[in-house]
Amino acid sequence: MNPETNVSVKERAPRNRTLTCSAQEIERFSQGFAKLDGPTTTRELEGKVINQDLFEVSPHLPKGFADLIVLDPPYNLFKNFHGNVFKGKEKEEYAEYFGMILDAVLPALKSNGTVYVCSDWKTSIHIAPVLEDRLCVRNRITWEREKGRGAKTNWKNNIEDIWFCTKSNSDDYVFNVDAVKLKRKVIAPYRDTEGKPKDWDEGEDGNYRLTHPSNIWTDITIPFWSMPENTDHPTQKPEKLIAKLVLASTPAGGFVFDPFLGSGTTTVVCKKLGRRFVGVEQNAEYCCWTMKRLSLADLDPSIQGYADGVFWERNSLADQKAEAAAVAKVPRARARSCAITPEPADANLSLF
Repeated sequence: MNPETNVSVKERAPRNRTLTCSAQEIERFSQGFAKLDGPTTTRELEGKVINQDLFEVSPHLPKGFADLIVLDPPYNLFKNFHGNVFKGKEKEEYAEYFGMILDAVLPALKSNGTVYVCSDWKTSIHIAPVLEDRLCVRNRITWEREKGRGAKTNWKNNIEDIWFCTKSNSDDYVFNVDAVKLKRKVIAPYRDTEGKPKDWDEGEDGNYRLTHPSNIWTDITIPFWSMPENTDHPTQKPEKLIAKLVLASTPAGGFVFDPFLGSGTTTVVCKKLGRRFVGVEQNAEYCCWTMKRLSLADLDPSIQGYADGVFWERNSLADQKAEAAAVAKVPRARARSCAITPEPADANLSLF
């Protein structure tokens, strides 16, 4: 930490793409933070990054404005969030703390809204009864984390959970299954009696099938130093992971609320996918990272591992590029056959 600027300083390799903010950027982005000290409207919240403690903000939030809440509170373990230290609690104490969080955020959720709650396996034991008391628990997603050190006296801890819950027990909640299908290579393809592909696509670059999303995710990559979405946040979630939640459980233009925003992944994904958003985060530097990432999303709306409306398996970038190139050839060929010269794309056109 630089004592003169109060900005984190770390030596980095030349090819390291981890996002940081300079002292000048910290000063500039800080001017855009929101603060709530009284009742507010949904319109006033839209697109805001609120730099406050959640329990200060929650009384001022409008009722029933959010289609989706992405809830990623501190897990029940020791973690230093750049000076804000969270210490693990006894089971009953953490359950009470988590219940207070739910009581603070659930009034903001629509009657048919969805909540996704992130946790590790130990924390899941504590929060499951609390979730069942207040929500309809639909499923538990378990996703594989690539990072992590091995253990000598235990199995390597390589998973995290996401609890899928809705506010009501009815079936009127949003779940867009076609928006979150996974494109996977077909290892043993089946053909029908005429020899045509059965439930898969045959192409020059391989055989693929769009599969329904399951509650075990093995296609997620944790942000690391060579990825432009990476920050120094100790528990940052990947954009691809959040994109699955947003696309599955919000309509186009829906409103997403993240009460523990961290480095801003939820808001960035919402901006890239055309959803409205608001986030709350008490760490000012994390809020600055969020603001910078939001500004960069205007220039690059891509999400690693998501292309052409589908999610791809991990380590499939070469396949994605090959398919994109094949698709690009089709309109060019048609244009040549019709003697039409395509107009050049406007480089200044904003997608959002």
